[in-house]
Amino acid sequence: MSTPVIGLIPLIDIKRESYWMLPGYMDGIRQAGGLPIMLPLTINPSELQQIYSTCDGFLFTGGQDVSPALYGQEASDKCGETCPARDAMESPLLHMAVHGKKPVLGICRGIQFINAALGGTLYQDIPSQHPSDVEHHQPAPYDVPSHSVSIIPGTPLSELLSSASIDVNSCHHQGIEHLAEGLESMAVAPDGLIEAVYMPSHPFLWAVQWHPEFSYKVSKESRAIFSAFCSAARGS
Repeated sequence: MSTPVIGLIPLIDIKRESYWMLPGYMDGIRQAGGLPIMLPLTINPSELQQIYSTCDGFLFTGGQDVSPALYGQEASDKCGETCPARDAMESPLLHMAVHGKKPVLGICRGIQFINAALGGTLYQDIPSQHPSDVEHHQPAPYDVPSHSVSIIPGTPLSELLSSASIDVNSCHHQGIEHLAEGLESMAVAPDGLIEAVYMPSHPFLWAVQWHPEFSYKVSKESRAIFSAFCSAARGS
């Protein structure tokens, strides 16, 4: 069987003017049978088309806060650093993958970006806008679960994991407020925050708020998510 090529959105260090990548993204994909490549940031249409044609699937990684301008809001004083260059590239690439039915997996910022780019909104700061006792921003080590999520019956994640709930790690201060039209929830935290989504009209567009890239070595659920993504990309 062919090895699917998975394009990863790079992590950006704005102060150092550098791209970088956590090994867990790369190694999690490789363990699942994919070939990960870190993409350049570009909004050039011909380059985006070549990237789209080259890759069998796309992983929208974690990183800076999503710009509130993307979902029609002004940035509050609780909003963190944003990365306009990522927003500018990810928007057309996501829409190409949606329309072309290529597999997409979003992680952390990825779920937030996908929701915002498709018309949803975000909590710019969960502690001040959606306060609860749930630990959404845990300290290291990041492969240790910090809270549970309830898996919604009948969703693809429920079918994959055959479980009503799982324990997940968590490191974020933004999250989904209003879900975009066309997306449906697959998992929720005890405080009601949406933790996983999918697009029913798409062969494989999933996103999770937790961090499989940190937990795949110790979590069979994280490995299963990477494997499902790579399997979908293999068939695309």
